[in-house]
Amino acid sequence: MYVFRLCALLSAALLLPLPSFGQETTPPEVVTEPAAEPTPAPASPSLQDQLGDAIESGGAKVKDLSTDVDADPRAREISAGILSPIYKLAEQLGFPAFHWIAFMLMVTGVVSFALQLVIGKLIVLTRLHLSFTEILGDALGLVISLIGLVLTTQAAAENSTFPQSPFAVLSSTLAGAVLGFIFYLWGQSQELKAARAARLLPRS
Repeated sequence: MYVFRLCALLSAALLLPLPSFGQETTPPEVVTEPAAEPTPAPASPSLQDQLGDAIESGGAKVKDLSTDVDADPRAREISAGILSPIYKLAEQLGFPAFHWIAFMLMVTGVVSFALQLVIGKLIVLTRLHLSFTEILGDALGLVISLIGLVLTTQAAAENSTFPQSPFAVLSSTLAGAVLGFIFYLWGQSQELKAARAARLLPRS
């Protein structure tokens, strides 16, 4: 009886699966696909590029227009009609003292308008009055006087001996500076009168 039980136990033990020790189980490999990169949106042109293209296009149109106008005989006649009286006036003003007077007048304008913009506007500002139209007018006068001074000097260097005479240059500059200061005082007094009149006007 014991023999049969022992045989049954041995046969059952042989039939059971034996546990495996010391063996590592490898997990199944997981294949991950790389994420798709987002497609970059087309870059829109910057403001600087748009401005550059507009300037280039405008320059090309102006160049084409100037070529057409230069080839037009009517435009040449009009241009000659504008320049002809200026040439005649230049011939009449070809006396030796012309460049001295022109240089003096340009210096007068530069000194007068420069003082008006720097000192005159500060004095008027202390009266709590400031006119942007007067500032623009004085700035325009200063630019015109500076351009006239450059052109006068260039013309004098090509057509007269005025630049070679230190006495002529110094005397013309001194006379222009004195006249410019006088015109500055006159302009400043006019602006101060306008400031006082503006303060007396009733405010609506």
